[in-house]
Amino acid sequence: MSAPRGRAASPFRQPKAVWAVAFACVISFMGIGLVDPILPALADSLHATPSQVSLLFSSYLIVTAVAMLFVGWFSSRFGAKRTLVVGLAVIVVFAALAGTTDSINGIVGFRAGWGLGNALFIATSLAVIVASASGGFGGAIILYETALGLGIAVGPLLGGELGAISWRGPFFGVAVLMAVALLATLAFVPSMPKPARPTSPVAPLKALRHRGLLTMGIMALLYNWGFFTMLGYAPYPMKLSAHELGLVFTGWGLLVAAFSVFLAPRLQARFGTAPVLYANLLGLGVVMAVIAAGVGSPTVVIVAVIVSGAFIGINNTLTTQAVMLVSPVERPVASSAYGFLRFIGGGLAPFVAGKLADATDLSVPFYLGAATFVLAIPVLASGHGLLRKAEEGPEEGPEEAPVATPSLTAVGEPAGTDTPRVIVAVGAHGGAPATVDAAARLARETGSALEVVHVRETVVVEEQAVETEGAEEARAAVTAHLARLAAHGVAASGQVLTSVGDHAAAGRVLAEHAARVGARAVAVGRSPRGPLAQFADGSLTSALTHGAPCDVLLVDAESVPRQLTKRSMAELRDSAA
Repeated sequence: MSAPRGRAASPFRQPKAVWAVAFACVISFMGIGLVDPILPALADSLHATPSQVSLLFSSYLIVTAVAMLFVGWFSSRFGAKRTLVVGLAVIVVFAALAGTTDSINGIVGFRAGWGLGNALFIATSLAVIVASASGGFGGAIILYETALGLGIAVGPLLGGELGAISWRGPFFGVAVLMAVALLATLAFVPSMPKPARPTSPVAPLKALRHRGLLTMGIMALLYNWGFFTMLGYAPYPMKLSAHELGLVFTGWGLLVAAFSVFLAPRLQARFGTAPVLYANLLGLGVVMAVIAAGVGSPTVVIVAVIVSGAFIGINNTLTTQAVMLVSPVERPVASSAYGFLRFIGGGLAPFVAGKLADATDLSVPFYLGAATFVLAIPVLASGHGLLRKAEEGPEEGPEEAPVATPSLTAVGEPAGTDTPRVIVAVGAHGGAPATVDAAARLARETGSALEVVHVRETVVVEEQAVETEGAEEARAAVTAHLARLAAHGVAASGQVLTSVGDHAAAGRVLAEHAARVGARAVAVGRSPRGPLAQFADGSLTSALTHGAPCDVLLVDAESVPRQLTKRSMAELRDSAA
Protein backbone atom coordinates (compact mmCIF):
# COMPACT_ATOMS: atom_id res chain seq x y z
CA MET A 1 0.00 0.00 0.00
CA SER A 2 1.14 3.53 -0.70
CA ALA A 3 -0.62 5.46 2.02
CA PRO A 4 1.51 7.64 4.25
CA ARG A 5 2.37 6.23 7.61
CA GLY A 6 3.39 7.60 10.95
CA ARG A 7 1.83 9.33 13.86
CA ALA A 8 -0.83 11.96 13.36
CA ALA A 9 0.45 15.52 13.37
CA SER A 10 -0.12 17.65 16.41
CA PRO A 11 -3.38 19.61 16.17
CA PHE A 12 -1.41 22.69 17.17
CA ARG A 13 0.85 22.50 14.11
CA GLN A 14 -1.43 24.55 11.88
CA PRO A 15 -1.10 27.17 9.14
CA LYS A 16 -0.86 30.81 10.14
CA ALA A 17 -4.37 31.38 8.81
CA VAL A 18 -5.80 29.04 11.45
CA TRP A 19 -3.91 30.74 14.26
CA ALA A 20 -5.03 34.19 13.07
CA VAL A 21 -8.71 33.25 13.17
CA ALA A 22 -8.30 31.24 16.41
CA PHE A 23 -6.82 34.33 18.09
CA ALA A 24 -9.77 36.40 16.91
CA CYS A 25 -12.11 33.71 18.29
CA VAL A 26 -10.50 34.03 21.73
CA ILE A 27 -11.19 37.77 21.74
CA SER A 28 -14.71 37.27 20.41
CA PHE A 29 -15.53 34.74 23.14
CA MET A 30 -14.19 37.24 25.67
CA GLY A 31 -16.84 39.74 24.51
CA ILE A 32 -19.70 39.35 26.97
CA GLY A 33 -17.61 38.28 29.96
CA LEU A 34 -15.30 41.22 29.39
CA VAL A 35 -18.13 43.68 29.98
CA ASP A 36 -19.81 42.06 32.99
CA PRO A 37 -17.24 43.16 35.62
CA ILE A 38 -17.64 46.84 34.68
CA LEU A 39 -21.44 47.09 34.76
CA PRO A 40 -21.65 48.61 38.28
CA ALA A 41 -18.71 50.91 37.49
CA LEU A 42 -20.47 52.10 34.34
CA ALA A 43 -23.61 52.88 36.31
CA ASP A 44 -21.64 54.86 38.92
CA SER A 45 -19.33 56.73 36.53
CA LEU A 46 -22.02 57.72 34.02
CA HIS A 47 -24.75 58.30 36.62
CA ALA A 48 -26.96 55.68 34.97
CA THR A 49 -29.45 53.24 36.40
CA PRO A 50 -28.94 49.47 36.02
CA SER A 51 -31.83 49.40 33.55
CA GLN A 52 -30.06 51.98 31.37
CA VAL A 53 -26.78 50.06 31.53
CA SER A 54 -28.57 46.83 30.61
CA LEU A 55 -29.40 48.34 27.22
CA LEU A 56 -25.79 47.77 26.13
CA PHE A 57 -26.70 44.06 26.11
CA SER A 58 -30.03 44.69 24.39
CA SER A 59 -28.67 46.82 21.56
CA TYR A 60 -25.77 44.43 20.95
CA LEU A 61 -27.90 41.27 20.89
CA ILE A 62 -30.90 42.61 18.96
CA VAL A 63 -28.69 43.91 16.16
CA THR A 64 -26.81 40.59 16.19
CA ALA A 65 -30.16 38.77 15.92
CA VAL A 66 -31.39 40.77 12.93
CA ALA A 67 -27.98 40.57 11.24
CA MET A 68 -28.01 36.77 11.59
CA LEU A 69 -30.79 36.71 8.98
CA PHE A 70 -28.48 38.23 6.37
CA VAL A 71 -24.95 37.05 7.19
CA GLY A 72 -25.44 33.81 5.26
CA TRP A 73 -26.41 35.78 2.15
CA PHE A 74 -23.50 38.20 2.69
CA SER A 75 -20.95 35.41 3.13
CA SER A 76 -22.19 33.47 0.11
CA ARG A 77 -22.09 36.64 -1.99
CA PHE A 78 -18.74 38.11 -0.90
CA GLY A 79 -16.83 35.11 0.45
CA ALA A 80 -15.81 33.93 3.92
CA LYS A 81 -12.59 35.98 4.18
CA ARG A 82 -14.27 39.27 3.26
CA THR A 83 -17.05 38.53 5.74
CA LEU A 84 -14.48 37.90 8.48
CA VAL A 85 -12.52 41.04 7.64
CA VAL A 86 -15.62 43.26 7.54
CA GLY A 87 -16.84 41.80 10.84
CA LEU A 88 -13.50 42.31 12.58
CA ALA A 89 -13.17 45.87 11.23
CA VAL A 90 -16.66 46.78 12.45
CA ILE A 91 -15.89 45.39 15.93
CA VAL A 92 -12.61 47.37 16.10
CA VAL A 93 -14.29 50.64 15.15
CA PHE A 94 -17.31 50.40 17.42
CA ALA A 95 -15.43 48.96 20.43
CA ALA A 96 -13.02 51.91 20.23
CA LEU A 97 -15.88 54.39 19.87
CA ALA A 98 -17.61 52.87 22.92
CA GLY A 99 -14.45 53.56 24.91
CA THR A 100 -14.35 57.22 23.87
CA THR A 101 -17.94 58.21 24.64
CA ASP A 102 -19.01 59.93 27.85
CA SER A 103 -22.65 58.88 27.90
CA ILE A 104 -24.50 55.63 28.47
CA ASN A 105 -26.59 56.29 25.35
CA GLY A 106 -23.39 56.53 23.33
CA ILE A 107 -22.16 53.16 24.61
CA VAL A 108 -25.54 51.58 23.88
CA GLY A 109 -25.45 52.89 20.32
CA PHE A 110 -21.89 51.82 19.66
CA ARG A 111 -22.57 48.38 21.13
CA ALA A 112 -25.27 48.01 18.46
CA GLY A 113 -22.60 48.47 15.77
CA TRP A 114 -20.40 46.02 17.65
CA GLY A 115 -23.26 43.49 17.42
CA LEU A 116 -23.29 43.79 13.63
CA GLY A 117 -19.58 42.96 13.48
CA ASN A 118 -20.08 40.10 15.92
CA ALA A 119 -22.76 38.51 13.70
CA LEU A 120 -20.50 38.67 10.63
CA PHE A 121 -17.61 37.16 12.56
CA ILE A 122 -19.32 34.31 14.39
CA ALA A 123 -21.15 33.18 11.25
CA THR A 124 -17.89 32.36 9.45
CA SER A 125 -15.08 31.88 12.00
CA LEU A 126 -15.49 28.15 12.69
CA ALA A 127 -15.99 27.37 8.99
CA VAL A 128 -12.79 29.26 8.07
CA ILE A 129 -10.77 27.44 10.74
CA VAL A 130 -12.04 24.05 9.53
CA ALA A 131 -11.37 24.92 5.88
CA SER A 132 -7.85 26.22 6.59
CA ALA A 133 -6.66 23.51 8.99
CA SER A 134 -4.06 20.95 8.01
CA GLY A 135 -4.47 17.24 8.67
CA GLY A 136 -8.28 17.24 8.73
CA PHE A 137 -10.86 18.99 10.86
CA GLY A 138 -9.97 17.24 14.14
CA GLY A 139 -7.11 19.60 14.92
CA ALA A 140 -9.24 22.57 13.90
CA ILE A 141 -11.97 21.63 16.37
CA ILE A 142 -9.41 21.23 19.16
CA LEU A 143 -8.14 24.74 18.43
CA TYR A 144 -11.67 26.15 18.34
CA GLU A 145 -12.54 24.47 21.64
CA THR A 146 -9.30 25.82 23.12
CA ALA A 147 -10.16 29.32 21.90
CA LEU A 148 -13.64 28.95 23.37
CA GLY A 149 -12.30 27.90 26.77
CA LEU A 150 -9.67 30.62 26.89
CA GLY A 151 -12.07 33.35 25.77
CA ILE A 152 -14.88 32.48 28.16
CA ALA A 153 -12.54 31.97 31.12
CA VAL A 154 -10.07 34.80 30.54
CA GLY A 155 -12.58 37.42 29.33
CA PRO A 156 -14.02 38.26 32.76
CA LEU A 157 -10.55 38.20 34.33
CA LEU A 158 -9.15 40.63 31.76
CA GLY A 159 -12.31 42.74 31.98
CA GLY A 160 -11.92 42.92 35.75
CA GLU A 161 -8.25 43.93 35.56
CA LEU A 162 -8.81 46.58 32.89
CA GLY A 163 -12.03 47.70 34.55
CA ALA A 164 -10.18 48.27 37.82
CA ILE A 165 -8.14 50.90 35.97
CA SER A 166 -11.07 52.47 34.10
CA TRP A 167 -14.42 51.35 32.76
CA ARG A 168 -13.08 52.37 29.34
CA GLY A 169 -10.30 49.76 29.55
CA PRO A 170 -12.23 46.70 28.35
CA PHE A 171 -13.56 48.55 25.30
CA PHE A 172 -10.14 49.79 24.24
CA GLY A 173 -8.68 46.37 25.05
CA VAL A 174 -11.07 44.63 22.65
CA ALA A 175 -10.39 47.23 19.96
CA VAL A 176 -6.62 46.75 20.16
CA LEU A 177 -6.72 42.95 20.28
CA MET A 178 -9.26 42.69 17.45
CA ALA A 179 -7.14 45.10 15.38
CA VAL A 180 -4.23 42.66 15.76
CA ALA A 181 -6.54 39.82 14.71
CA LEU A 182 -7.73 41.88 11.73
CA LEU A 183 -4.19 42.48 10.50
CA ALA A 184 -3.32 38.79 10.94
CA THR A 185 -6.45 37.77 9.02
CA LEU A 186 -5.61 40.12 6.16
CA ALA A 187 -2.04 38.83 6.05
CA PHE A 188 -2.46 35.09 6.51
CA VAL A 189 -6.00 33.95 5.63
CA PRO A 190 -6.27 33.14 1.91
CA SER A 191 -9.32 33.94 -0.17
CA MET A 192 -11.82 31.11 -0.17
CA PRO A 193 -14.17 30.00 -2.94
CA LYS A 194 -17.76 31.15 -2.75
CA PRO A 195 -20.59 28.62 -2.67
CA ALA A 196 -21.88 27.55 -6.07
CA ARG A 197 -25.35 28.79 -5.11
CA PRO A 198 -25.75 32.01 -3.06
CA THR A 199 -27.97 31.82 0.00
CA SER A 200 -31.25 33.71 -0.23
CA PRO A 201 -31.57 36.58 2.30
CA VAL A 202 -35.08 35.36 3.18
CA ALA A 203 -34.11 31.69 3.55
CA PRO A 204 -33.73 31.81 7.38
CA LEU A 205 -37.23 33.26 7.84
CA LYS A 206 -38.70 30.69 5.45
CA ALA A 207 -36.90 27.95 7.39
CA LEU A 208 -38.86 28.87 10.52
CA ARG A 209 -41.96 27.45 8.84
CA HIS A 210 -40.60 24.02 9.74
CA ARG A 211 -42.07 22.93 13.04
CA GLY A 212 -38.94 21.34 14.45
CA LEU A 213 -36.69 24.34 13.81
CA LEU A 214 -39.29 26.81 15.11
CA THR A 215 -39.88 24.75 18.28
CA MET A 216 -36.18 24.51 19.10
CA GLY A 217 -35.73 28.18 18.25
CA ILE A 218 -38.49 29.25 20.67
CA MET A 219 -36.97 27.01 23.33
CA ALA A 220 -33.61 28.72 22.74
CA LEU A 221 -35.29 32.15 22.94
CA LEU A 222 -36.70 31.32 26.38
CA TYR A 223 -33.39 29.87 27.55
CA ASN A 224 -31.44 32.94 26.40
CA TRP A 225 -33.98 35.19 28.10
CA GLY A 226 -33.07 33.70 31.45
CA PHE A 227 -29.36 33.51 30.62
CA PHE A 228 -28.98 37.18 29.70
CA THR A 229 -31.16 38.30 32.58
CA MET A 230 -28.58 36.73 34.85
CA LEU A 231 -25.60 38.18 32.96
CA GLY A 232 -27.12 41.65 32.85
CA TYR A 233 -28.27 41.92 36.46
CA ALA A 234 -26.36 39.48 38.66
CA PRO A 235 -23.30 41.78 39.07
CA TYR A 236 -25.32 44.39 41.00
CA PRO A 237 -26.41 42.41 44.09
CA MET A 238 -22.89 40.92 44.39
CA LYS A 239 -21.59 44.35 45.49
CA LEU A 240 -18.03 43.62 44.36
CA SER A 241 -15.27 45.63 42.73
CA ALA A 242 -14.51 45.20 39.03
CA HIS A 243 -11.51 43.00 39.88
CA GLU A 244 -13.58 40.79 42.20
CA LEU A 245 -16.41 40.51 39.66
CA GLY A 246 -13.82 39.42 37.11
CA LEU A 247 -12.73 36.56 39.36
CA VAL A 248 -16.35 35.44 39.93
CA PHE A 249 -17.19 35.35 36.24
CA THR A 250 -13.88 33.64 35.47
CA GLY A 251 -15.02 30.78 37.72
CA TRP A 252 -18.34 30.82 35.90
CA GLY A 253 -16.60 30.80 32.50
CA LEU A 254 -14.36 27.87 33.41
CA LEU A 255 -17.44 25.78 34.21
CA VAL A 256 -19.18 26.87 31.00
CA ALA A 257 -16.22 25.81 28.88
CA ALA A 258 -15.50 22.54 30.73
CA PHE A 259 -19.09 21.30 30.82
CA SER A 260 -19.73 22.34 27.22
CA VAL A 261 -16.75 20.51 25.74
CA PHE A 262 -16.27 17.54 28.07
CA LEU A 263 -19.44 16.66 29.97
CA ALA A 264 -22.27 17.53 27.56
CA PRO A 265 -21.36 14.82 24.99
CA ARG A 266 -21.12 12.16 27.71
CA LEU A 267 -24.50 13.05 29.21
CA GLN A 268 -26.05 13.14 25.74
CA ALA A 269 -24.68 9.71 24.87
CA ARG A 270 -25.94 8.17 28.12
CA PHE A 271 -29.37 9.76 28.49
CA GLY A 272 -30.25 11.33 25.12
CA THR A 273 -30.50 14.97 24.07
CA ALA A 274 -34.04 15.76 25.25
CA PRO A 275 -33.84 14.20 28.77
CA VAL A 276 -30.58 16.03 29.49
CA LEU A 277 -32.09 19.32 28.31
CA TYR A 278 -35.20 18.79 30.47
CA ALA A 279 -33.10 18.25 33.59
CA ASN A 280 -30.72 21.05 32.67
CA LEU A 281 -33.44 23.65 32.11
CA LEU A 282 -35.07 22.67 35.39
CA GLY A 283 -31.69 23.01 37.12
CA LEU A 284 -31.24 26.49 35.65
CA GLY A 285 -34.74 27.44 36.82
CA VAL A 286 -33.86 26.35 40.36
CA VAL A 287 -30.54 28.25 40.32
CA MET A 288 -32.27 31.39 39.04
CA ALA A 289 -34.95 31.11 41.71
CA VAL A 290 -32.20 30.83 44.34
CA ILE A 291 -30.66 34.05 43.02
CA ALA A 292 -34.07 35.77 43.19
CA ALA A 293 -34.80 34.57 46.71
CA GLY A 294 -31.28 35.38 47.92
CA VAL A 295 -30.81 38.64 46.03
CA GLY A 296 -30.09 40.41 49.32
CA SER A 297 -27.14 38.09 50.07
CA PRO A 298 -24.06 38.64 47.88
CA THR A 299 -22.67 35.22 48.86
CA VAL A 300 -25.80 33.41 47.65
CA VAL A 301 -25.77 35.26 44.34
CA ILE A 302 -22.04 34.65 43.80
CA VAL A 303 -22.24 30.91 44.44
CA ALA A 304 -25.41 30.49 42.35
CA VAL A 305 -23.93 32.37 39.38
CA ILE A 306 -20.76 30.26 39.40
CA VAL A 307 -22.78 27.02 39.64
CA SER A 308 -24.99 28.12 36.74
CA GLY A 309 -21.93 27.93 34.48
CA ALA A 310 -22.15 24.12 34.51
CA PHE A 311 -25.78 24.13 33.35
CA ILE A 312 -25.16 26.84 30.75
CA GLY A 313 -22.21 24.96 29.24
CA ILE A 314 -24.32 21.82 28.78
CA ASN A 315 -27.30 23.73 27.44
CA ASN A 316 -25.36 25.76 24.87
CA THR A 317 -23.96 22.64 23.25
CA LEU A 318 -27.04 20.43 23.34
CA THR A 319 -29.49 23.14 22.25
CA THR A 320 -27.46 23.75 19.10
CA GLN A 321 -27.27 20.01 18.44
CA ALA A 322 -31.03 19.68 18.92
CA VAL A 323 -31.60 22.42 16.33
CA MET A 324 -29.29 20.73 13.82
CA LEU A 325 -30.86 17.31 14.43
CA VAL A 326 -34.44 18.36 13.68
CA SER A 327 -33.72 20.94 10.98
CA PRO A 328 -34.69 19.87 7.44
CA VAL A 329 -32.77 22.75 5.81
CA GLU A 330 -29.11 23.44 5.07
CA ARG A 331 -26.86 23.94 8.11
CA PRO A 332 -25.97 27.63 7.47
CA VAL A 333 -29.64 28.49 6.98
CA ALA A 334 -30.65 26.60 10.14
CA SER A 335 -27.88 28.36 12.12
CA SER A 336 -29.05 31.78 10.93
CA ALA A 337 -32.70 31.11 11.76
CA TYR A 338 -31.81 29.69 15.17
CA GLY A 339 -29.40 32.55 15.86
CA PHE A 340 -32.09 35.10 15.08
CA LEU A 341 -34.51 33.66 17.65
CA ARG A 342 -31.98 33.02 20.43
CA PHE A 343 -30.36 36.45 20.15
CA ILE A 344 -33.78 38.13 20.10
CA GLY A 345 -34.52 36.45 23.44
CA GLY A 346 -31.17 37.53 24.82
CA GLY A 347 -31.66 41.09 23.62
CA LEU A 348 -35.19 41.62 24.94
CA ALA A 349 -34.47 40.13 28.37
CA PRO A 350 -32.20 42.89 29.79
CA PHE A 351 -34.59 45.59 28.57
CA VAL A 352 -37.64 43.97 30.19
CA ALA A 353 -35.63 43.11 33.30
CA GLY A 354 -34.66 46.75 33.68
CA LYS A 355 -38.24 47.95 33.46
CA LEU A 356 -39.36 45.33 36.01
CA ALA A 357 -36.53 46.17 38.40
CA ASP A 358 -37.35 49.87 38.24
CA ALA A 359 -41.06 49.26 38.81
CA THR A 360 -40.73 46.59 41.53
CA ASP A 361 -37.48 45.29 43.03
CA LEU A 362 -34.37 43.46 41.86
CA SER A 363 -35.70 39.98 42.62
CA VAL A 364 -38.55 40.14 40.08
CA PRO A 365 -36.38 39.95 36.91
CA PHE A 366 -34.68 36.86 38.33
CA TYR A 367 -38.01 35.19 39.10
CA LEU A 368 -39.09 35.92 35.53
CA GLY A 369 -35.82 34.43 34.29
CA ALA A 370 -36.46 31.30 36.35
CA ALA A 371 -39.93 31.07 34.81
CA THR A 372 -38.59 31.30 31.26
CA PHE A 373 -36.14 28.46 31.95
CA VAL A 374 -38.98 26.27 33.22
CA LEU A 375 -41.35 27.35 30.41
CA ALA A 376 -38.74 26.18 27.89
CA ILE A 377 -39.34 22.59 29.10
CA PRO A 378 -42.92 22.16 27.73
CA VAL A 379 -41.87 23.96 24.54
CA LEU A 380 -39.08 21.42 24.09
CA ALA A 381 -41.49 18.60 25.00
CA SER A 382 -43.79 19.64 22.14
CA GLY A 383 -40.98 18.71 19.75
CA HIS A 384 -39.82 15.64 21.67
CA GLY A 385 -41.07 13.23 19.02
CA LEU A 386 -39.16 14.97 16.24
CA LEU A 387 -35.98 14.99 18.33
CA ARG A 388 -36.33 11.34 19.28
CA LYS A 389 -36.84 10.32 15.65
CA ALA A 390 -33.80 12.36 14.63
CA GLU A 391 -31.64 10.55 17.19
CA GLU A 392 -33.01 7.05 16.61
CA GLY A 393 -33.76 7.22 12.87
CA PRO A 394 -36.96 8.18 11.03
CA GLU A 395 -39.73 5.70 10.46
CA GLU A 396 -40.86 4.78 6.97
CA GLY A 397 -42.61 7.59 5.16
CA PRO A 398 -42.93 10.42 7.69
CA GLU A 399 -44.34 13.65 6.39
CA GLU A 400 -41.39 15.72 7.52
CA ALA A 401 -38.48 13.46 8.40
CA PRO A 402 -35.51 15.22 9.91
CA VAL A 403 -32.61 15.09 7.49
CA ALA A 404 -30.01 15.09 10.24
CA THR A 405 -30.43 11.45 11.27
CA PRO A 406 -27.10 9.59 10.93
CA SER A 407 -27.40 7.71 7.64
CA LEU A 408 -25.32 5.52 5.32
CA THR A 409 -25.04 6.18 1.59
CA ALA A 410 -23.40 3.63 -0.69
CA VAL A 411 -20.54 4.72 -2.96
CA GLY A 412 -19.55 2.63 -5.97
CA GLU A 413 -20.48 -1.01 -6.42
CA PRO A 414 -22.44 -2.51 -3.50
CA ALA A 415 -20.76 -5.12 -1.35
CA GLY A 416 -21.51 -8.80 -1.89
CA THR A 417 -23.55 -10.60 0.73
CA ASP A 418 -21.79 -13.98 0.72
CA THR A 419 -18.39 -13.12 2.25
CA PRO A 420 -18.11 -11.82 5.83
CA ARG A 421 -16.63 -8.35 5.79
CA VAL A 422 -14.28 -6.14 7.74
CA ILE A 423 -15.62 -2.60 8.04
CA VAL A 424 -13.15 0.25 8.48
CA ALA A 425 -14.43 3.64 9.70
CA VAL A 426 -12.34 6.71 8.87
CA GLY A 427 -12.76 10.48 8.90
CA ALA A 428 -11.51 13.41 6.87
CA HIS A 429 -7.92 13.57 8.11
CA GLY A 430 -4.43 12.76 6.90
CA GLY A 431 -4.19 9.45 8.71
CA ALA A 432 -7.23 7.91 7.00
CA PRO A 433 -5.36 6.20 4.11
CA ALA A 434 -3.00 4.41 6.51
CA THR A 435 -5.97 3.21 8.59
CA VAL A 436 -7.73 1.89 5.48
CA ASP A 437 -4.57 0.07 4.38
CA ALA A 438 -4.13 -1.51 7.83
CA ALA A 439 -7.75 -2.72 7.68
CA ALA A 440 -7.13 -4.09 4.17
CA ARG A 441 -4.28 -6.23 5.51
CA LEU A 442 -6.58 -7.46 8.27
CA ALA A 443 -9.28 -8.34 5.73
CA ARG A 444 -6.78 -10.21 3.55
CA GLU A 445 -5.41 -12.19 6.52
CA THR A 446 -8.92 -13.24 7.61
CA GLY A 447 -10.28 -13.91 4.13
CA SER A 448 -12.86 -11.14 4.48
CA ALA A 449 -14.30 -8.55 2.16
CA LEU A 450 -13.49 -4.90 2.98
CA GLU A 451 -15.96 -2.04 3.35
CA VAL A 452 -14.74 1.54 3.78
CA VAL A 453 -17.08 3.82 5.75
CA HIS A 454 -16.16 7.51 5.59
CA VAL A 455 -17.69 9.48 8.47
CA ARG A 456 -18.89 12.90 7.33
CA GLU A 457 -19.65 15.08 10.34
CA THR A 458 -21.41 18.33 11.09
CA VAL A 459 -19.46 19.45 14.13
CA VAL A 460 -21.20 21.35 16.93
CA VAL A 461 -19.02 23.31 19.35
CA GLU A 462 -20.73 25.45 21.99
CA GLU A 463 -23.30 27.39 19.90
CA GLN A 464 -21.64 27.02 16.50
CA ALA A 465 -22.15 24.29 13.89
CA VAL A 466 -20.22 23.71 10.68
CA GLU A 467 -20.10 21.04 8.02
CA THR A 468 -16.57 19.68 7.85
CA GLU A 469 -16.93 18.68 4.21
CA GLY A 470 -19.54 18.60 1.50
CA ALA A 471 -21.34 15.51 0.27
CA GLU A 472 -19.31 15.41 -2.95
CA GLU A 473 -16.04 15.78 -1.04
CA ALA A 474 -16.98 12.82 1.16
CA ARG A 475 -17.87 10.69 -1.88
CA ALA A 476 -14.59 11.69 -3.50
CA ALA A 477 -12.68 10.60 -0.39
CA VAL A 478 -14.31 7.15 -0.49
CA THR A 479 -13.70 6.88 -4.23
CA ALA A 480 -10.01 7.69 -3.69
CA HIS A 481 -9.70 4.97 -1.05
CA LEU A 482 -11.37 2.42 -3.33
CA ALA A 483 -9.20 3.39 -6.30
CA ARG A 484 -5.99 3.08 -4.28
CA LEU A 485 -7.08 -0.31 -2.95
CA ALA A 486 -8.03 -1.53 -6.42
CA ALA A 487 -4.59 -0.53 -7.74
CA HIS A 488 -3.13 -2.98 -5.23
CA GLY A 489 -5.57 -5.74 -6.09
CA VAL A 490 -7.88 -5.22 -3.11
CA ALA A 491 -11.59 -5.29 -3.91
CA ALA A 492 -13.65 -3.11 -1.58
CA SER A 493 -16.99 -1.33 -1.27
CA GLY A 494 -17.69 2.09 0.21
CA GLN A 495 -20.21 4.02 2.28
CA VAL A 496 -20.55 7.59 3.57
CA LEU A 497 -21.93 7.92 7.10
CA THR A 498 -23.42 11.40 7.57
CA SER A 499 -23.72 12.60 11.16
CA VAL A 500 -24.64 15.78 13.06
CA GLY A 501 -22.96 16.67 16.33
CA ASP A 502 -23.94 13.57 18.30
CA HIS A 503 -20.92 11.30 17.77
CA ALA A 504 -22.48 8.50 19.82
CA ALA A 505 -25.51 8.36 17.50
CA ALA A 506 -23.18 7.85 14.53
CA GLY A 507 -21.40 5.08 16.44
CA ARG A 508 -24.69 3.34 17.15
CA VAL A 509 -25.73 3.53 13.49
CA LEU A 510 -22.40 2.00 12.47
CA ALA A 511 -22.81 -0.77 15.08
CA GLU A 512 -26.30 -1.54 13.77
CA HIS A 513 -24.94 -1.67 10.23
CA ALA A 514 -22.22 -4.11 11.33
CA ALA A 515 -24.89 -6.33 12.92
CA ARG A 516 -27.12 -6.14 9.86
CA VAL A 517 -24.40 -7.26 7.42
CA GLY A 518 -22.83 -9.78 9.79
CA ALA A 519 -19.46 -8.03 9.89
CA ARG A 520 -16.48 -10.01 11.15
CA ALA A 521 -14.85 -6.92 12.66
CA VAL A 522 -14.95 -3.11 12.60
CA ALA A 523 -11.60 -1.32 12.43
CA VAL A 524 -10.91 2.25 13.50
CA GLY A 525 -7.72 4.28 13.49
CA ARG A 526 -6.37 6.77 15.98
CA SER A 527 -8.26 10.07 16.01
CA PRO A 528 -6.35 13.34 15.44
CA ARG A 529 -8.30 14.68 18.44
CA GLY A 530 -6.35 12.34 20.70
CA PRO A 531 -7.26 9.33 22.87
CA LEU A 532 -8.96 11.36 25.61
CA ALA A 533 -11.63 12.49 23.15
CA GLN A 534 -11.71 9.34 21.00
CA PHE A 535 -12.26 6.85 23.83
CA ALA A 536 -14.40 9.00 26.12
CA ASP A 537 -18.00 8.11 26.91
CA GLY A 538 -20.15 9.71 24.24
CA SER A 539 -17.62 9.32 21.43
CA LEU A 540 -18.25 7.48 18.17
CA THR A 541 -15.62 4.86 19.03
CA SER A 542 -17.07 4.26 22.50
CA ALA A 543 -20.65 3.90 21.23
CA LEU A 544 -19.49 1.63 18.40
CA THR A 545 -17.53 -0.58 20.80
CA HIS A 546 -20.44 -0.94 23.21
CA GLY A 547 -23.01 -1.57 20.46
CA ALA A 548 -21.27 -3.72 17.83
CA PRO A 549 -21.89 -7.50 17.98
CA CYS A 550 -18.41 -8.15 16.53
CA ASP A 551 -14.86 -7.20 17.51
CA VAL A 552 -13.94 -3.51 17.25
CA LEU A 553 -10.21 -3.17 16.57
CA LEU A 554 -7.82 -0.23 16.81
CA VAL A 555 -5.48 -0.47 13.82
CA ASP A 556 -2.47 1.45 12.59
CA ALA A 557 0.52 0.85 10.34
CA GLU A 558 3.05 0.28 13.13
CA SER A 559 1.44 -2.22 15.49
CA VAL A 560 -0.83 -5.25 15.60
CA PRO A 561 -4.59 -4.58 15.86
CA ARG A 562 -5.82 -4.08 19.42
CA GLN A 563 -9.29 -5.15 20.45
CA LEU A 564 -11.29 -2.34 22.03
CA THR A 565 -13.29 -3.07 25.15
CA LYS A 566 -14.49 -0.93 28.02
CA ARG A 567 -11.31 -1.81 29.91
CA SER A 568 -8.89 -1.24 27.03
CA MET A 569 -10.44 2.14 26.20
CA ALA A 570 -10.02 3.18 29.84
CA GLU A 571 -6.36 2.10 29.66
CA LEU A 572 -5.84 4.14 26.47
CA ARG A 573 -7.42 7.20 28.10
CA ASP A 574 -5.34 6.78 31.26
CA SER A 575 -2.07 6.34 29.36
CA ALA A 576 -2.75 9.56 27.43
CA ALA A 577 -3.60 11.46 30.61
